[in-house]
Amino acid sequence: METKESPSDLEEFQRETTKLRKINAALMSRVERSMDQQFNAFALFETAIALDHQVRERTQQLRDALHSIEKTNESLHRAKQKAEAASSLKSSVLISVTHDLLQPLNAARLTLSALAELVESKDGMLLVEQVDRSLITLEDLLRSLLEIAKLDAGALRPEVRPIAITPPFEQLRSEFEPIAEKQGLSLRICPSSLAVASDPMMLRRILQNLLANALRYTRAGGVVMGCRRRGDRVCIQVSDTGPGIPTAQQEAIFREFQRGEAGASDQAGFGLGLSIVRRFATALGHEVRISSEVGRGSTFFLELPRADPANVVDESHEVQLVDRRYGGLEGAKILLIENDPSGAEAMATLLEGWGCDVATTRSTADALQRLSELGGAPDAIVADLHLDHGESGLAAVEEIRQSMKMDVPAMIITADYSEKAAKEASFRGLEVMKKPVKPAEMRALLSFLLT
Repeated sequence: METKESPSDLEEFQRETTKLRKINAALMSRVERSMDQQFNAFALFETAIALDHQVRERTQQLRDALHSIEKTNESLHRAKQKAEAASSLKSSVLISVTHDLLQPLNAARLTLSALAELVESKDGMLLVEQVDRSLITLEDLLRSLLEIAKLDAGALRPEVRPIAITPPFEQLRSEFEPIAEKQGLSLRICPSSLAVASDPMMLRRILQNLLANALRYTRAGGVVMGCRRRGDRVCIQVSDTGPGIPTAQQEAIFREFQRGEAGASDQAGFGLGLSIVRRFATALGHEVRISSEVGRGSTFFLELPRADPANVVDESHEVQLVDRRYGGLEGAKILLIENDPSGAEAMATLLEGWGCDVATTRSTADALQRLSELGGAPDAIVADLHLDHGESGLAAVEEIRQSMKMDVPAMIITADYSEKAAKEASFRGLEVMKKPVKPAEMRALLSFLLT
């Protein structure tokens, strides 16, 4: 017997089916969302791992790069230290060698001066003058090398103070007027009431080199040096009527061993003068520049700070050797303390040629023993600054004075161009002469000490 479903049952079945389908669709949607979430989490995990690897790789690369930079910096630092050590050694050796070369040069100058007094023929005097010019040239080269070496080694430090312009200008006029006259050139140095802030020795050397350079390369016309005020600065100008310098070469002339063609009456220099000008100006903080026109001449400008003339220290007490007359040396008893045999022999010959009675010694102990040979206290002591075994001529003079119980007149001769040496001697009230000694100045100073 068949059972027939009623329409109401069919409708109910359809509703149940629709409901189940909805439930199934909801479940399927939930499952799909769950699967998507799991896939996204896995993808993020994989991405995080990949990024971590990249970070590790970049970090390692950065570490390697930093390590490489550190090694490079260490290499550069070691190279810099080696270069500085080499430069310092070069400067020290150059200073030492130059000092040693000045010793035989001093002996040669003294011997030549003694020889000049014995030579009577005109031809003989011409030869003596030729040798003397060669020795002067050699001395100038050694002094220039010494100044450059001291600047490089940091041993030459400027002592800036107010300086009146006129005194160094007058000194340079006296020095260069005979040179200009000999070359048939005019030299005009204009005095000024201005004062500047600079180192006296270094400023004089700068101006000296500028004038020497101008006269060396000028064939006709002349040289003019003057100064003018520019606000809180002073500009010193050195102008010449020389051949001029092409623009392309104007910077090169300030480098070492760069030189031009000298005038007919002079030889070209060693190319160190303008290099020293630039080096000294830089050390002092002064500005040096050039304006030049080929065929018409050149002008060098030195710009430096202006100072109040009221702050200038009066240095008029300094002995002017060139104005003192010779005399009073005949029979003078001189105690000479010199450790260099050739220098001692040349100095003794020179002094004896002036009529002096000389006792030559090498040390303080030797000098004290030889005092008896003079038959009493010496009239003057001439001592080298640096003796053997670290002994000082300053100490030798002091000990001899104490032994004699009197302030015997004394002078120090030295190839040491340092400011320290000059100050030590000045502190003890002793006159200093730099090697190579100029016989005329030596005789004038000795005459002054004895009178």
